[in-house]
Amino acid sequence: MATLVLTAVGTAVGGPIGGAIGALVGQQIDGTLFGSGSREGPRLADLSVTTSSYGQPIARHFGKMRTAGTIIWATDLIETKENGGGGKGKPSTTKFSYSVSFAVALSSRAIAGIGKIWADGNLLRGSAGDLKTPGTLRIYNGYGDEPIDPLIGSLQSGSSPAFRDTAYVVFEDLQLGDFGNRIPALTFELFADVGLGVKLKDIVPNALVSDNDNSLSTLQGYSDNGGALGSALGSLSRALPIGSITAEDGLALVRLDNSSSQPTPLPEALHSIADQSDGDSEHSKRHRAAASDPEPRAVRYYDPTRDYQPSVQRAIGRAQGSREFMIELPAAIEPNDARNIIGTLARNSRWQRETLVWRVAELDDTLEPGRYVKVPGHVGTWRITTWEWLDRGIELQLERVTPDATSSLAGDSGSPSPPLDLLPSPSQLMAFELPWDGSGNSQDLAFFAAVNSATPNWSGANLYIDNFGALEPLDYQARRRSIFGHLLASLEPSNAVHFEQSASVEITLAGTELDLQSTTVDRLSTGANRLLVGEEVLQFLSAEPINSTSWRLTGLLRGRGSTEWAALTSHASGTPVVLLDDTLISLSTAPISPIGTTRLAALGFGDNEPVYANLEANGVSRRPLSPVHAMKSVSQAGSWELCWTRRARGQYRWSDAAEVALVEEKEAYLVGLGPTEAPLASWEVTEPRLSIEAATRSDLIAEFGAQPFWVVQEGTYGFSKPTFIVQLT
Repeated sequence: MATLVLTAVGTAVGGPIGGAIGALVGQQIDGTLFGSGSREGPRLADLSVTTSSYGQPIARHFGKMRTAGTIIWATDLIETKENGGGGKGKPSTTKFSYSVSFAVALSSRAIAGIGKIWADGNLLRGSAGDLKTPGTLRIYNGYGDEPIDPLIGSLQSGSSPAFRDTAYVVFEDLQLGDFGNRIPALTFELFADVGLGVKLKDIVPNALVSDNDNSLSTLQGYSDNGGALGSALGSLSRALPIGSITAEDGLALVRLDNSSSQPTPLPEALHSIADQSDGDSEHSKRHRAAASDPEPRAVRYYDPTRDYQPSVQRAIGRAQGSREFMIELPAAIEPNDARNIIGTLARNSRWQRETLVWRVAELDDTLEPGRYVKVPGHVGTWRITTWEWLDRGIELQLERVTPDATSSLAGDSGSPSPPLDLLPSPSQLMAFELPWDGSGNSQDLAFFAAVNSATPNWSGANLYIDNFGALEPLDYQARRRSIFGHLLASLEPSNAVHFEQSASVEITLAGTELDLQSTTVDRLSTGANRLLVGEEVLQFLSAEPINSTSWRLTGLLRGRGSTEWAALTSHASGTPVVLLDDTLISLSTAPISPIGTTRLAALGFGDNEPVYANLEANGVSRRPLSPVHAMKSVSQAGSWELCWTRRARGQYRWSDAAEVALVEEKEAYLVGLGPTEAPLASWEVTEPRLSIEAATRSDLIAEFGAQPFWVVQEGTYGFSKPTFIVQLT
């Protein structure tokens, strides 16, 4: 703010030179008031980019990390063409799908294994090792005896390297339909080491590191993106102070923040002068320095609880100096550990640095740089930074260790929303026939398929017809879960005449997270909440969940869609039920034969083998509806007049202003006497009435006795179910 104001004022007064002077003064004021947004350390890599450029270094990874990798080999897109359709009244279609094979280098250091894989931010491979998209994955850990990948070797005519000492993966025929027909941006969870944590010795293999200093337990993972080892150590030392010592056998590394060992007491200093108030002498000199500036106030890191996404933890309190820095640490750290790291760094920067020169007479080879000591006459713990052998003793440079005041406040990862990691769920299939609903061609068979899965993690399935053991594809794909299951308890018979408000039925659904909805009486009249139970279609008014998969349905309309004949018998426990909604797949134009041995199959990504279902074809879609309102009237001459009312397939709404449409080719009825399977006498009529003379009735009684009269409608493809008219007496 001050920069803008003083720049404008300086330009107005002194022209361009005055503006430059005003800007310089304003920047100093802004820096004092607000500080700067500077960041310290290497930047965290972008997890969403998979590179494929020449000359890019392949990082070394330690512990467990998430990395994007580098594409080192790939084929062109592979196009697959599939023809389908061409059934009755339906044109043939051609569908194209694309796949690709490629290899991704992950680490220039051997790894122990791979966990999850993300593609465009979604899970491509789960923690159980399952791929969410069709394809094949091969993992090469980066050992020195790795073989050549068979696919790469065959396509490269044997001239391909084995990429030894480089961990990489090969995707073969990865389907690209979910990624816009392109190679997605991939990131991988790597387990570079078997044990937890990062070892300092692994990062700098040639350095001397003691077992006590080797473990960087606060880091679950670390990435070295190349360059000098000093750069990697520099990024680590900003968060975990690491010192170097020139030892007899080479360079030794020590953890300067490792205070787990007991401090060593130092002997008295040479020629201490007791009359100096501050205790300083030629052989004992103490110095205090001001707190460091700028002060580190925040650390950016990779958070394993958020799928290794970059996260930030800040120190408690306000900055003491004019500026504050953010530390960039390319490591996987738990939020609590990251909070403690930045809290320690901020506290150390505020601490008034105290140094002490202490000269002793005896040489002790254990008093090496990095060792914690206690100094006679001085409080606190001190750390040896350097030592020098002089002609008058051994001079030790000491630095006071900041008192431990670790905050008890825990780090917070926020509210992560990781993608669901569910195993691919196998398909479930039902195939059945329904009464024709009046849409489409009345001559078509109303075959339907319902495809479901036990869990929501189901990516759909393709439908096939089983032609004597050979699966022939149908031009149908199931992408939505249908709702079906079975009866929990038996369902009693019903005359299917009135709305049964208190009647109920309990069902169990074949899957979780499937939902049934209640409705209203008005919507029932328009066909809402239709349920197929065995061969009966009923409707329900309200749905009440019993548990995650069981429901109680109350308020029933039985025998819908001309299935009142099926409602006259009870349905046993375990009878299949299907909700008749828009998730069903209509197979009316599929080349399916209406015989009882027809089998359909569903095959999806989660199915190791095809899932089969017999087509329950009972001819109900072409069967005429049973006549209704059958009655008898007697004339003055004593003859019986039998009459009834015609119904028609698909015409379920009665219209007061028009005759019910005749869907069949002709109007014809068969009136029978006695058993319906083998009538004792029968009459064929072309109108919904039949006259039985008194003499004829007497002859029938004399010959057959008391028998029922019934009527069926004759349709194009068969007869309706019989309707009882009257008992012959």
